[in-house]
Amino acid sequence: MSRPLNDHDAIRVQLMEAAEDMVRTRGATNISLSEVAAACNMSQSSFYRYFASKEVFFEAIAGRWFAELNVIMEDVIASDLSPREKLFQFFARRVAVKRARHDADPALFRANLDLGEEHWEVIRGYVDLADHYMAMILGEAMAEGYFPGHELDEVVALTNLMLQPFCNPYVMIEMMRTATPDNLRIVINTLFDGLANQAQAKEPAGTAPALRAIS
Repeated sequence: MSRPLNDHDAIRVQLMEAAEDMVRTRGATNISLSEVAAACNMSQSSFYRYFASKEVFFEAIAGRWFAELNVIMEDVIASDLSPREKLFQFFARRVAVKRARHDADPALFRANLDLGEEHWEVIRGYVDLADHYMAMILGEAMAEGYFPGHELDEVVALTNLMLQPFCNPYVMIEMMRTATPDNLRIVINTLFDGLANQAQAKEPAGTAPALRAIS
């Protein structure tokens, strides 16, 4: 259960929501702290009582966006599911959240993506964390014998390439109709089974047994 907001926390939320309203109506560019403060009937100097800098402010906004997604990843990592199912849930549950956000407010969703592009250094850590968790799942799979003949970094890169419609929000928007749970399952099975089959295909053929002479 989340703790109740105190006055300080409530004003921080109010400021972040004011910024989100601006982003929704006019896009992500050139959002000034003075405008955000004025929207909440305060001076810019008062704003700094709640956020020490513009960078800290946008870090907090990014934190709001990623908080639920991080909880999902942590829950999946801690689960007793098989690596294959973990990878499915890792993507499927986050896609469901992103899809719901997009459907609820497409303009805000798109504007938040643009805001993230504008402040890429702020969100880089969240993207790297997702890659780290995914690598943990793939590492578990490799420990169970999956992906023979491949290095972990290679498998991570292939997974990112194959699963762009289920992790890259820009691609997801364009492929909303096909980025379905059923198709996600197919892609993950293809990843797990395809790399195993590829490894088998690379194995040198066994030496044919010599024909026995017929007397």
